[in-house]
Amino acid sequence: MSAGTEQRRNEVLRAIVSDFISTQEPVGSKALVDRHKLGVSSATIRNDMAVLEAEGYITQQHTSSGRIPTAKGYRRFVDAIHEVKPLSRAEKRAILDFLENGVDLEDVLRRSVQLLAQLTRQVAVVQLPDLRVGRVKHCEVVPLASQRLLLVLITDTGRVDQRNVDLAEPLSDDDAVRLRELVNKAMVGRTLDEACAQIAKVAQEAKSRTTAAELCDAIVAVSTVLVETLLERPNEKLILAGTSNLMGVGDLAPVLEALEEQVVMLKMLNGVRDMHWQVSIGEENEDEELRKASVISAGYGSSTTVLGGMGVVGPTHLDYPGTISSVTAVAHYVSRILAGE
Repeated sequence: MSAGTEQRRNEVLRAIVSDFISTQEPVGSKALVDRHKLGVSSATIRNDMAVLEAEGYITQQHTSSGRIPTAKGYRRFVDAIHEVKPLSRAEKRAILDFLENGVDLEDVLRRSVQLLAQLTRQVAVVQLPDLRVGRVKHCEVVPLASQRLLLVLITDTGRVDQRNVDLAEPLSDDDAVRLRELVNKAMVGRTLDEACAQIAKVAQEAKSRTTAAELCDAIVAVSTVLVETLLERPNEKLILAGTSNLMGVGDLAPVLEALEEQVVMLKMLNGVRDMHWQVSIGEENEDEELRKASVISAGYGSSTTVLGGMGVVGPTHLDYPGTISSVTAVAHYVSRILAGE
C-alpha cells in the first residue's frame, strides 16, 4: 500500500470520527464526499471504509447504514492529535478571571470542575492535593477572645485550614505572640508528617520545662488541634460537577455509580504522573465501570510536582480535540494560580 493511500485512509477515518462526534449519526460515503474535500470518488471512499472496517477502526450497525468509529478508531484518531488546539485570548481571560476569584484552594478546584463541565458538557472531576507532597508555609495564630484562638494553617500547595482552639486559661497578647513564634519555628518548611511530629515534640518539651502555666496549656491545646488537622488526608476526595450531563445515557449508568463511590476515579487520578494530557478509551480503562466511557485527564501543580489530577468523563464519542484543549487549559491555569503567578 502506498503512503498516499495510507494518508488518505487516515483522513477518511478522521472525517468519520469528526462527523460522528458532531452528529452522533452513522456516516456514509456520500456524506464524506459532500462535507470533506478528500479529492477522490465515492467508490474510492467506500473501498477505504471497507478496509478500515476490516481492520477494526469502524463498524456498521446495520447493513444499510453508514459507519461509526470503534474504540480502536477513536484511539487512532486521538494518537494523531499532536498539538492541542489553543484557546482564544478571550477564552483564556475568561477562564483565568473565573478561577482567580476563588477564595482558597478548594474553591479554585471547585470552580475548575464547574468550568470544565460547562466547557465540555460532560462530567468533570478533580482530586484534592496529595498532602504528603505539601510543606507548611505559615501558621497564623489569631486571638479571638481571651480564651479562644483561631489557627490558620497554610501550605505551599495552596491549602488553607482554619481551626478554633479553646483555652482553659486566658492568654496574654505577649504569650500569643510567643506562641505564634514557637508554632512557626517548629512547622514552617517541613512536610506535613514532619510538622506533625515536631509540633507534638514542642508540646512535650513545654510540659517538662518551666514554661508559664498559661502558655504551656496553650501550646498543648494548639499542638493537639494542629496534629489532628495535619493527620487528615482530604486528598482522598473528589470534587464533581456536571453529573446531570450523563443522565439518560443508558450505557453510562455504571459510570455515574462509579463517580458517586469515588474509589474508581480516585484510583485513576492517582495514576496521573505529569502535567501532560492523557486519554483512556473504553476497554482501555482498567475498571469495568468505565469500559463504556472515555476519560481525559491531566495533572495540576508545579513544574516539578503533580499535586493532583483533574479530568473529564464522558461517552466514547465525546469531542476529543475540544475536551483535551479545555482540560489542558484549566489544569494549566489552576497550576499558575497555585504558584501565585
